[in-house]
Amino acid sequence: MPYHLFKCSECIPEREKHAVVKAEGEDLSFCLPLGYLNTIPGSISERGCAFCGAKHVIGTPMKDVIHLCHGPVGCTYDTWQTKRYISDDGNFQLKYTFASDMKEKHVVFGAEDQLRKSILEAFKAFPHIKRMTIYQTCASALIGDDMNALAQEIMEEMPDVDIFVCNSPGFAGPSQSGGHHKINIAWINQKVGTVEPKITSRYVINYVGDYNIQGDAEVMVDYFRRMGIQVLSIFTGNGRYDDLRGMHKAHLNVLECARSAEYICNELRIRYGIPRLDIDGFGFEMLNESLMKIGLFFGLEKEAQAIIDTETARWKPELDWYAKRIKGIKVCLWPGGSKLWHWAHIIEKEMGLDVVSIYSKFGHQGDFEKGIARAKKGTLAIDDPNELEAVEAMEEWAPDIIFTGVRPGEVAKKLRVPYLNAHAYHNGPYKGYEGWVRFARDIYNAVYSPIYQLSGLDISRDDFPLDQGFKTQRLISNPEIKDENGERQYSGQYDCVTPLRSKEYPPYPEPLSKAI
Repeated sequence: MPYHLFKCSECIPEREKHAVVKAEGEDLSFCLPLGYLNTIPGSISERGCAFCGAKHVIGTPMKDVIHLCHGPVGCTYDTWQTKRYISDDGNFQLKYTFASDMKEKHVVFGAEDQLRKSILEAFKAFPHIKRMTIYQTCASALIGDDMNALAQEIMEEMPDVDIFVCNSPGFAGPSQSGGHHKINIAWINQKVGTVEPKITSRYVINYVGDYNIQGDAEVMVDYFRRMGIQVLSIFTGNGRYDDLRGMHKAHLNVLECARSAEYICNELRIRYGIPRLDIDGFGFEMLNESLMKIGLFFGLEKEAQAIIDTETARWKPELDWYAKRIKGIKVCLWPGGSKLWHWAHIIEKEMGLDVVSIYSKFGHQGDFEKGIARAKKGTLAIDDPNELEAVEAMEEWAPDIIFTGVRPGEVAKKLRVPYLNAHAYHNGPYKGYEGWVRFARDIYNAVYSPIYQLSGLDISRDDFPLDQGFKTQRLISNPEIKDENGERQYSGQYDCVTPLRSKEYPPYPEPLSKAI
């Protein structure tokens, strides 16, 4: 069994089974870390809690809703604006955050009166918003406030409003994935089937598991509409509350993120007979297959192929331009959940990147099975890593770039390893054909950034010519870059001549961990 115990975790030997290194010829029965278990005390996990998974990941992207947390103000503040869940109605859900602001006295004497006051105050402050979601936190769960009964009372007093209650306190699961499950099941139990939607097409879908990060959902919905498909609802990116109440009338559930939203798809199949079709909006090949699968389901193969041909002809030359220049770049693929297998093979195949490590903070065994199945020999896979393990992995596997979240990304920058935000993106959206080119462009800009080259220089010690600081790039005098046939390839870009880890520059300084 290829378990890997980090030196920094030798005092917590249980951590050994949460990391593996894939060896030659090993299948999943020998190369699978333990996943989705309670965090081992003392390991200082970077996971999010179940409340975060419910409110921050799935609930908040609904755009015409007051999202109110029943708990201390810190819970709602910590889950506000850290992801770019944009919407097309002025980003109401990003501009404001709401909390009942529980204090110690409420824990002792109860906080239902405080919650009622907060609900009425929020509706009064924004009279054009008639929908609300109330999220339970650890504090309100521990004292037993009956949020469901209070919400029902207020809906009877104010018939024009509708309130959804999500009971998913932070301790409701090993990680934020527990919160995904809680809000999925709560929504179908409380709200699905309470609105009869208007059907305008013979082909109707729910687009499930997309949260419109920097416009991801809008890109995919555009493809569906070009195929003649009505998108009844989006669960939940740029989604409308009442549209999601009518999910039961769709002909097909198109599922993007299986880790966060398969639960509601499975229940819609059981209760309403709506089939589920899993797709992948990342990468040309995967997107081609996804659109064609939907086309085959509805008999719209020609419409799907027309989109594939048009978009590929437009964007593939630009993807190839970047792929030539980032080929062989070593990557640590450290996202939250399903991207460890959504991206693992396709970034190697279409961009030429070399994935040396994958990890997940809240992935289940199924996520690691898919990710490791697509990984090559020598790949390090880690479940629920902490900061010290991440630093040790960077030192040993020496990546050129890391795809991860803000917290581990900032640590990577201290070690002079550039990172791209795998959760909220740097310059997204990354889905779709143009989005995949945008992702490649961000990788290119990161690994050839002169800033990282210069960051290793000590001007008080190193002797270097002052006019050579930007030798990593040369400006193309011709505004158009052309291929070997003289055809226009890309416009107004830089051409790389020196990779990030160039021997012309001083070696990396000693990592902070060694200095300590």
